[in-house]
Amino acid sequence: MGLTINGLKGRGSFAHGVHPPERKSFAGDQAIEILPSPQKVVIPLLQNVGAPCVPLVKPKQIVSFGEMVGKGKAFVSAPLHAPISGSVQKQAVTNLPNGRHVKAIAIKAEGEQLEGQALWDEIYGGQWPKDNLEQYSPKQITDAIYDAGIVGLGGAAFPTHVKYIPNEKKPLDTILINGCECEPYLTSDYRLMMEAPAPVITGALLAGRATGAENIIIGVEDNKPKAVEVLREAAAGTDIKIAVLKTKYPQGSEKQLITAVLKREVPLGGLPLDVGVAVSNVGTAAAVARAVLRGKPLTHRIVSVTGAGIAKPKNLLVPIGISYGELIEYCGGLKEDAARMISGGPMMGFAFADVNLPVTKGTSGLTVLTQSEIRRAKETSCVRCGRCVDVCPMNLVPTKLALASRHKNVELAKRYKIAACFECGSCAYICPAGIPLVQLIRTGKVLVNKADK
Repeated sequence: MGLTINGLKGRGSFAHGVHPPERKSFAGDQAIEILPSPQKVVIPLLQNVGAPCVPLVKPKQIVSFGEMVGKGKAFVSAPLHAPISGSVQKQAVTNLPNGRHVKAIAIKAEGEQLEGQALWDEIYGGQWPKDNLEQYSPKQITDAIYDAGIVGLGGAAFPTHVKYIPNEKKPLDTILINGCECEPYLTSDYRLMMEAPAPVITGALLAGRATGAENIIIGVEDNKPKAVEVLREAAAGTDIKIAVLKTKYPQGSEKQLITAVLKREVPLGGLPLDVGVAVSNVGTAAAVARAVLRGKPLTHRIVSVTGAGIAKPKNLLVPIGISYGELIEYCGGLKEDAARMISGGPMMGFAFADVNLPVTKGTSGLTVLTQSEIRRAKETSCVRCGRCVDVCPMNLVPTKLALASRHKNVELAKRYKIAACFECGSCAYICPAGIPLVQLIRTGKVLVNKADK
């Protein structure tokens, strides 16, 4: 399908970036399946950018599906809700795939559970109006978003209400809904657009209503022509535009998406708000519609379980707090040559080994790679080829950042704007010397943060 920007100012792409193999075929044609309700969930108290939550429940307390069980004390936070009915267990701790060790709320299932088709109908089914949304005030919308605990479901997990609360000093004129899903392997957003486009459209309209934005645009890469067609049909009769963008990684990064669609450059160290834009994932938009129209919180999300190392790749609707191991078991288990499990995709995800870790709000996928896929050349010295600089979408110098990290040179890391790196992995992907640039940059960020405290 050819590039179509519908008269928008952007060029459908951005400078730099890479073209890794898409690997969408593993799960792209697999319709969303509803995972059976688990016997237990473990809900980490930190699942968002910002402050963690504190428990609102005590051990042995009985909670109902959708009941708020945790709440943050800061503005930048998002409440937590029970994805099953049951009894609260003694205070738990858990690890996250990124290595963080956090407190958690464990709930053991008791009584009848909402599952199967009834769960789907509760979350994505039924009617989703596209008109008369002016009955909801901006404050009603943002309050509902906060109460529902909605965060960015594309992986960033930034509390959504913070983005949508009007800022008189920096007014928004555009809502961008991100349906690019540029990360290799992952197909959860694609399946949502294909199977439940209506709540995505309604959520986008509500986002526009909350912020006062005149323009609402959904960006989709041109490797998803069927999703584009479905969204256009669902958006008929509204002012929503569908921008079809060139397939390139990381097209789904919010700053690159803004450039591709609107030809606006977010300043280094700045935010989309600085150029009048708010960006949300398609899953986030659907969750917004449910929160505002139905008063229901975020308890489940769609997760791709994919890759050559999994027996039966699938897209699953799962409760937040379920273990990765239960997802793997439902998908037929690991293949004999499975060698690496990644929370997310191979470019920006985190490798982990413990299948008992819980799914969080930010878990977009579980990618399992085989031994042959992860085999790589031994790391050698940097040859100053400049390829990492050529592909960096933020115009940084990754080798300098890695060098600063290795030598624990905080001032050098700051000078080369380490905080501006969003760890897309383009530099590590293209590096002929096999240098773990992203891991080094992550380490450097930790050093900078410690130094600034």
